[in-house]
Amino acid sequence: MSRIRKTWFDQDVAAREVGVNPALLRAVNVVAAGGLMVLSLPVLVIAMLAVRLTSQGPVIYRQVRVGLDRRSCGDHPECRRSDDIGGRPFTIYKLRSMVANAEQGTGAVWATANDPRITPVGKVLRASRIDELPQLWNVLRGDMNLVGPRPERPSIVRLLKDEVHGYTLRHRVRPGITGLAQVSQAYDSNMDDVRRKLSYDLTYLQQRRLRTDMHILARTVPVILRRFGAN
Repeated sequence: MSRIRKTWFDQDVAAREVGVNPALLRAVNVVAAGGLMVLSLPVLVIAMLAVRLTSQGPVIYRQVRVGLDRRSCGDHPECRRSDDIGGRPFTIYKLRSMVANAEQGTGAVWATANDPRITPVGKVLRASRIDELPQLWNVLRGDMNLVGPRPERPSIVRLLKDEVHGYTLRHRVRPGITGLAQVSQAYDSNMDDVRRKLSYDLTYLQQRRLRTDMHILARTVPVILRRFGAN
């Protein structure tokens, strides 16, 4: 994306942000995440036991992802990092759904349908999105929101920011557990999927409101049920 278009996009998003109350959005996320964490605790404990008893390796999977870009001066030289991946890295938490050391020898790669690295229990956890429950802690920590663009790994961001114009613009808001792209299409499997997902993410940035987040959360439930029923 050209510098001119980036400037236009920033100004357009800033103008739309006038109607957004960041403190209210954050408060709603914290309260909702805390409530969901308490309600989902029995399910989380059962899922953790299932992972522990059926496969070797840690129950909680930790991975570095790229989060919010807190810089306010965009591409100005003084704002550039020595290793600029578009946003601030953070550790994301998930229930392990793959075999231990699944990416040993391959590095970061996209998961595919019927991926042999996914354990039998992991297939259930992924289909039901139970594996994402530990990310409620990321929401409480301030790394994420309930709704926003899904965070990617630094190595994949380094690739995509050079291949997909405007990719790092999705880091202008906190990443989310669910998002407009997640309720609108399946997992990424190729570059065309990434470009379509980016278009959804940029649409979300331009339409972000508490009402929008509530609508996406409501759409997430039937999406989970539909995908879970298909497995």
